[in-house]
Amino acid sequence: MDDLDGFPAAVVAEARRQAEVVERGAAEILPEGELVGRLAASIDAGRPLRVKAGFDPTAPDLHLGHTVLLQKLRHFQELGHQVIFLIGDFTAAIGDPTGKQETRPVLSPEQIEANAATYLEQVYTILDPEGTEVRRNSEWFGAMSAADMVRLAARGTVARLLERDDFTKRMAANRAIGVHELLYPLIQGYDSVALEADVEVGGTDQKFNLLMGRELQREEVRGQQLVVMLPILEGLDGVQKMSKSLGNYIGLRETPKAIYGKTMSISDALMVRYYELVSGVGPAVVERLRDEVAAGGGDPMAAKKALARELVGRFHSVAAAAEAEAGFEREVQGRGVPEEVPEVVVRLDGEREWLPGILTKAGLTPSTSDAIRMIRQGAVRVEGERITDKGFQIVAGKKVLVRVGKRRYARIDPRT
Repeated sequence: MDDLDGFPAAVVAEARRQAEVVERGAAEILPEGELVGRLAASIDAGRPLRVKAGFDPTAPDLHLGHTVLLQKLRHFQELGHQVIFLIGDFTAAIGDPTGKQETRPVLSPEQIEANAATYLEQVYTILDPEGTEVRRNSEWFGAMSAADMVRLAARGTVARLLERDDFTKRMAANRAIGVHELLYPLIQGYDSVALEADVEVGGTDQKFNLLMGRELQREEVRGQQLVVMLPILEGLDGVQKMSKSLGNYIGLRETPKAIYGKTMSISDALMVRYYELVSGVGPAVVERLRDEVAAGGGDPMAAKKALARELVGRFHSVAAAAEAEAGFEREVQGRGVPEEVPEVVVRLDGEREWLPGILTKAGLTPSTSDAIRMIRQGAVRVEGERITDKGFQIVAGKKVLVRVGKRRYARIDPRT
């Protein structure tokens, strides 16, 4: 447990206040019982804690799942501590094996650099630039010799590394494990040594890697880091971890319309989860919302709209959030025509052409057979009129507004 003897009462009170902020939304903090003592020592000495989180630039964009960690970093900043945003440009070339059933393809230096270049403009929508120390782990690994890397590898054992659940599953399924993947936890752990981290923040799926940092710091003068683990945010499907590769994500650089619409598409239960992990509202609001949804009461639609406005406002602006909401209400709830409808020039085979061919040429359906099916189902409208006859024809020279399904619109310009 925390040893608070010897600290002034005011320091202890402030340490407990800060601990409440750090613990909010955290899944686990290790070692247990040390957080308040670490905070008290930091406050008493006037030395901010060095709080690290690493992000491998394996893709160009961050998504809402990343903001769970970023918001906790922001909490540390607001408490006066030093945040280190680590760009894992060296580790990205390996690829974190966490949660992966296959070895990741190796990225080129050009791909990694292009991805890393997009990160900072996105993270500064949450983090304070002045309170953020940006580092790259190529700073120390790029200077390491082969002998240095062998010495680092000697600090781990194959048996210990194979304790990882990811590797155990792969071995059971006779799937390959690259030697470079075995080194990943050691390399991530060494980042904490190089940065003299007092705290590392990561997802619960990173537990093995985070604890490796403590293990490698055992012989260091500054001592071992605390590990703050945060829950994994589920994607739009409410099942899988949010991921671009799974298509169940909300990207930080998506349009206001896309962010708002995707947020409105989640289930009521998932909405509560998003409020808990990525919204700025307090715990009391989250608990009230959870109780209302469980009891089938409250106004889930209004709550979901408020969440969508908050997210769009955070990553774009308040004005953009209001515009996205108005568009959603008009186009989805009111089933109105969007303000911006793409105009598509379609070349006809003659002076007129059957509608199924037009829809396919315009990209509104993947094939004429799919177009015919949509027409027969009554899912196609031309100038607001429902078309159910597959023999309906479009005449050259006259633009027409076409809708397929609920949301696919195009103003078709038919030409010979």
